[in-house]
Amino acid sequence: MLIRVSAISYLNTIPFVYGLQNHPVSRYIDLEFSTPAESAYKLASGLTDISIVPVAAIPEINNNLIFSDFCIGAEDKVASVLLCSGIPINQVNKIFLDTESRTSVLLTKLLAKSFWKISPEYIPYNFSQSEIDPEKSYLLIGDKALRKGGDFKYVYDLAEEWIKFTNLPFVFACWTANRDLDPSFVNEFNDALRLGVMNIDKAVDKYSNGFNKEYALKYLAENVSFNLSADKRKGLAEFWSLALDELKSKVRWFG
Repeated sequence: MLIRVSAISYLNTIPFVYGLQNHPVSRYIDLEFSTPAESAYKLASGLTDISIVPVAAIPEINNNLIFSDFCIGAEDKVASVLLCSGIPINQVNKIFLDTESRTSVLLTKLLAKSFWKISPEYIPYNFSQSEIDPEKSYLLIGDKALRKGGDFKYVYDLAEEWIKFTNLPFVFACWTANRDLDPSFVNEFNDALRLGVMNIDKAVDKYSNGFNKEYALKYLAENVSFNLSADKRKGLAEFWSLALDELKSKVRWFG
C-alpha cells in the first residue's frame, strides 16, 4: 500500500515536490496537494500518513512524529508571511486574517500582544471572495503575500519580527507523520527532500506557480531556510511555549 503524502501548494514547497517526484521514493508514495490548514486536517483525520503541517497544528495531532531533517523555516525575512497595512503597526486596531495557516495567525497574535504591544480586533477573511484594500491591515501568507505585499505602505515580515523578538529563527511547517515510520523509508524520504533543495533551479523550471523564474529563485534562495537545525528547533519550542501553553510536551521528535 502506498504511503499517502500531503504537500502544500505554495511556491515555498516546490523544491520538496520536485524531490519527491524525481527520486526513487516516489514509487512508495501517493502525493497530493492542499492548503496548510487542509494538510494538517488530513493528517489529524487519518486521510494521509505524512503531511507538511503548520507547526501550531502539530501538538493537536494524535501520535504526531516530526520525522524529517527538513522544514519550511526562516533565518531572516521570509517574504511570504506578512502583516500588511495602510497605517503603522502601533496604530492598527483591526486585522483581517488569512486563515489558511493557524501558525501565522497565532504568530500574529503573539507578536501583537508581546512585541508590538497592540490589541487589535481579529477578523477571519476569505481572500478568494473579496478584494484587498491597501488602506486596511491584513495577515497575508504564501503566494498571496508574495503577490500583494507590495501594494501596502507598511509591511511587517513576521519571521523578521519574531527574530527581533526572540533572537531565534522561526519554523512555519514540518514534515509530520501520524505513526512510526520505517527508518529506511525515512532515509529515502529525507534524501528525496535533499534532492529537491539541491536542485531549486530545476524545481522552479517545472513548478513556477506563475512567478517569474528569477523572482522565484531569489525567494527560495534568500527567504526560505529548509534545514530543521538545532536553532530552529529551539525557536519552534519557544513558539510552542509562548503561544500554545506548554503543548510542546505533546510533540515527538525523530532521532
